[in-house]
Amino acid sequence: MRAEDIIIKPILTEKGYDGIASKKYTFQVAKSANKTEIKLAVEKLFGVKVESVNTSNVRGKLKRMGRNEGLTSSYKKAVVQLTEDSKAIEYFNSLS
Repeated sequence: MRAEDIIIKPILTEKGYDGIASKKYTFQVAKSANKTEIKLAVEKLFGVKVESVNTSNVRGKLKRMGRNEGLTSSYKKAVVQLTEDSKAIEYFNSLS
């Protein structure tokens, strides 16, 4: 897998914004990606040094539209902690 295929998009939530100050960034990643692949992909795409990666599988939520029910898509989430001497990811700096 290429690095562009592993990192799908950033997850921008209130909890995610709180982690930016301590160099913690949250991404939606490919379901088949493991922690090592995620670490290498973030280092390649953003030119930073990753200290640790925490992952979790997020189940889809039950949603209704009138009497019809369905599930939103499930996905894999990765929280990436950068090292102290690493530079920050520029994309997230423009948001805060």
